Amino acid sequence: MPITGIYGPDDLATRPQGQANSAPPAPTRTGHALPRPSLEWTSEIERATAPIYERVRHVIPPIEWPLMAPTIHAINELKRARNAVILAHNYQAPEIFHGVADIGGDSLQLAVEATKVKADVIVQCGVHFMAETSKLLNPDKTVLIPDSRAGCSLAASITGADVRLLREKFPGVPVVAYVNTSAEVKAEVDICCTSSNAVQVVESLNAPSVIFLPDRYLATYVASKTDVKIIAWKGACEVHERFTGDELRAFRDADPSVQIIAHPECPPDVLAEADFTGSTAHMINWVRERRPKRLVMITECSMADNVRAELPDVEMLRPCNLCPHMKRITLSNILESLLTLGEEVTIDPALAERARRSVERMINLKN
Repeated sequence: MPITGIYGPDDLATRPQGQANSAPPAPTRTGHALPRPSLEWTSEIERATAPIYERVRHVIPPIEWPLMAPTIHAINELKRARNAVILAHNYQAPEIFHGVADIGGDSLQLAVEATKVKADVIVQCGVHFMAETSKLLNPDKTVLIPDSRAGCSLAASITGADVRLLREKFPGVPVVAYVNTSAEVKAEVDICCTSSNAVQVVESLNAPSVIFLPDRYLATYVASKTDVKIIAWKGACEVHERFTGDELRAFRDADPSVQIIAHPECPPDVLAEADFTGSTAHMINWVRERRPKRLVMITECSMADNVRAELPDVEMLRPCNLCPHMKRITLSNILESLLTLGEEVTIDPALAERARRSVERMINLKN
């Protein structure tokens, strides 16, 4: 079913002038700093990190490993000292995703796993809304993000005030928020979703119409899969919106046997050219099951490296769009985060209580 309407800040006449998505709170630091370890490349470090390098040798050249391995080893030692766990999104670089992460996955997987964490400290290797989600689900734990400037164009596209104005414009219509939103926005909606479960969440509301925000392209994809009328917001992912259908057709013209899989945050002309559309987790599972000889993954390009590290027999052809926010997370600032317990994510308790409900409704939703 086509989207019944799409709205943005300019369409909400009473939106306060100049209001944008609020910046994350100023980071805080708690606890005592630990001694800074040596980052020298030694035969001991080489032996200790050899199993890790075996996992990433297809995507990290051997000449680069001596520069990374000492920091990877130090981070893994500090995790034990801090009783910390590292969560990493699929878009993190291989040295992070395969080198130091304890749990990796898409937004839904990380949200679910965050509820099971037993550690005292969670280090979120992803963007700020992901760290906020971990904090919402673990209010009594210390949640760190190595660089609080790691934002998201989708989260920045809408505010809590915008959601309230949408509710005024469409009274009684339930609101679904993609997890790529701030805690402030999550506090104003009925339920959250990820790209893995967006259709299921929309249909679970048993409503003829649903407000779906903030990704216009994910909303378009959902509308194509359900009879529910979708009212969308004018947000977009700055990585996925840059792909084009012409780009994909050029890959097919060069090699008709190539397989193309795409994320539903991409524009409709891109999805129309893809052999499969799905969340990052669904894309990875598709590759594991199909094992195509040559593949184009239409999403953030570090994920292709992470998949190739696991499945080196799959040749990746990459129209590479990097997420500048994900790439703010580095081995160096993960190390610094564990040494100093910064930057800590904090959320006002009253707001967190409301935002937590929308996330927990998503996690508790039964198939």
